[in-house]
Amino acid sequence: MRQRQKISAALAASAATAAAAAATMAMGSPPPAAVMPPAIGAPPSGPCALRGIRDNVSESATTPAGYARSYGTVKALTLFIDFPDARATITPRARFAEFFPAATDFFRASSYGRLSYRPTPLLRWIHMARPLSAYGITRGAAFDPVGDTGYYALSREIVRAVDGSVDFRRYDVINVLAAPNAGPAATHTVLSVTFSGGDMGLRTADGVSFRNASFIWSRQAGESAFRVLNHENAHSFGLPDLYYTNDRGAPTLVGHWDPMDEDWGPSNDFLGWHKWKLGWLAADQVHCAQRGGAAAEHTLSPAATPGGTKIVVIPTGARNALVAEARTRGPLDPAVCRPGVLVYRVAAGVPTGHGPLRVVDATPHSRGCFTTDKYVDAGLTDATFRPGATYTDRESGVSVTVLDERPDGTYRVRISPARA
Repeated sequence: MRQRQKISAALAASAATAAAAAATMAMGSPPPAAVMPPAIGAPPSGPCALRGIRDNVSESATTPAGYARSYGTVKALTLFIDFPDARATITPRARFAEFFPAATDFFRASSYGRLSYRPTPLLRWIHMARPLSAYGITRGAAFDPVGDTGYYALSREIVRAVDGSVDFRRYDVINVLAAPNAGPAATHTVLSVTFSGGDMGLRTADGVSFRNASFIWSRQAGESAFRVLNHENAHSFGLPDLYYTNDRGAPTLVGHWDPMDEDWGPSNDFLGWHKWKLGWLAADQVHCAQRGGAAAEHTLSPAATPGGTKIVVIPTGARNALVAEARTRGPLDPAVCRPGVLVYRVAAGVPTGHGPLRVVDATPHSRGCFTTDKYVDAGLTDATFRPGATYTDRESGVSVTVLDERPDGTYRVRISPARA
C-alpha cells in the first residue's frame, strides 16, 4: 500500500520558526550543558541495578519496553488544543515558547548532553468539538476506550484532526498543550498528566499506538514553570511520582531534590539514581557497594559538575538500596542552601505515588535552610550530610561517613556496605 508523506514542508518550517521564537521569548531557561567528552551514558546493569515493578513507572533500574527512550535523540511532537468554551487567547507559537527551548536546555544540562530533546510543533490550535466539561477531564481522569469521555475520547479527536498531516512513527513522545485558560489554574488543581508505557487502545493511521503522551494544562506557578513538561515527559521515560499522589497533604519524602516530587518554584536537578535509570551516566560514574563487602572510600563529584563518580549504590535487599550522591548549588540547583552528600532510600517494589524514594534527613528537627520560596518544601532543604557526619542504617548495617570536601568541590566518603 502506498504510504503518504505526512511531514509537510509547512510543518518543518513551523518547527524552525517556533524554535527561533522560543529562543527569544522563553524565560528561566538553564544554560546549555558544557561540551561532553566522547564517553556516553549507558542503561543500568550489574548487581546494583535493582529489579522491581515492571508494569508501571517505578524505581526499577531498568525500564520495560514501551516507554520512550531517554538518551540520544528524542523527538517530541507538540500539539495545541482549545475548546468551544475556552478558545485560546494566545498564538500556538506563544504557548510553545512557554516551554521551549527551556525544557530542551534543561534536559541537555541535566543529562550532561546525553539527551538531545527535539520538539516539533504543529503550529495551529486544534479546536475540540465539545466544551471541556463534556470530556470529564478531572484530576485522575482515565484513558479508557469504553465510553465517550476521558482522555481516550479527547485523544481520539486529536488524532483524527492531525492524522492526515502528521506521521506519528517519527516521534518518541507526544505533548498536548491545552490553551492556558482551559480548566482550573494549576494553583487550584493540577491536571497535567502522562499516559505512558504499553498500548492504550488507540492507534493512528500509521499503525502505531498513541502513547507516551503528556497533557499539559494551565500554567505552573513559580519560577521555571516550564518544568512541568520535563516532569511529565520523565514519566514517559519511566520515572515515577515521588509525592503521595492520593494525599498531597502527606509528608514530603524528597522535596526539592528532584522534579518528580517538586517541579514548581526554582529549578531542581534529577537525583543521580534517576540519571542512571535514564541512561545519562556512564558505567564508571556509578559505584556499587555490594552486601558483605569491605568498607571503602569513594570520591563523589556533584551533580552540577559533568564527569566524575555521581552515585554510590548500596543494596540493602533484593529490591532496596541506599544511594549517596553529592549536591551543590548550580544552574539547575539554585535552591541548594546546604551543599553536601545526600543519602536516600530506593524501593523498586513500591508503586509510583506511594513513596518509592525517600531522602534521609540529616537535620530531621530543623525547619530547613531555603525558606524564602513558598513553592519549595523547606523541611528537607538541609537534608545533606556535611563533612564529619555519619549516617548509620541500623537495620542493614550500612554506614556513610562524609570525610571531607575537597578544593575541587568533590566529596570524599567512606561507605560500609550492608551486612551479608
